[in-house]
Amino acid sequence: IYIGEGKVIHFTQSQGGREIGTGTVLDRVIFSSSSSEASNCAACGDQSGCYGVISSCLDCFLADGELYLFQYAVSPALFLAKPRGGTCTIAASDPTSEVLHRASFLLHNGFGVYHLFKNNCEDFAIYCKTGLLVITRISVGRSGQATSFLAAASAIVSSPLRYLTTSFSGLAAVGYGMYCFSRLVSDIGVRRDVEKVAVEMLVSASAGCQET
Repeated sequence: IYIGEGKVIHFTQSQGGREIGTGTVLDRVIFSSSSSEASNCAACGDQSGCYGVISSCLDCFLADGELYLFQYAVSPALFLAKPRGGTCTIAASDPTSEVLHRASFLLHNGFGVYHLFKNNCEDFAIYCKTGLLVITRISVGRSGQATSFLAAASAIVSSPLRYLTTSFSGLAAVGYGMYCFSRLVSDIGVRRDVEKVAVEMLVSASAGCQET
């Protein structure tokens, strides 16, 4: 979440994923936005041991990568036209003041335990922008990247339509169709297992779970 003056607030796992990562080989495949290398920036200081919700300058956040703008309130047609997950959502963003309040509050109070599929850096940003939270425990989180990964993995295997064709082009068409459908129904803007949760309530609930 960009907060002005060249600063962003984001959610990151620790190096190697040992403290708050998934603890699986997937930690080596999909990383959070922060650099895995130690940095001692004049603006940020040494953030090599930082994890959770942190504030960084844009240079440290990008770590020589490129900057992309995540889009909110896109139409279903535009959403499906972007096959890559983690680029947009049908859900609308809240006013800037609410977004910055959530990000600042979580910077000081945390965003729970990092989980690749249920609570990652994209989930953090989407929650700050929309206030929407997944209320079920059996599904993935709000992350478009995570849902796209799962949709791609199960597109052919789980589809009964695969039996209608044996050609490669037919299987590809069926698989892509199922992939797009899975992405759409998993988007935070159309899912039914989400609700608006105040950031103060979110932190209180997380604290209660940690105590028990």
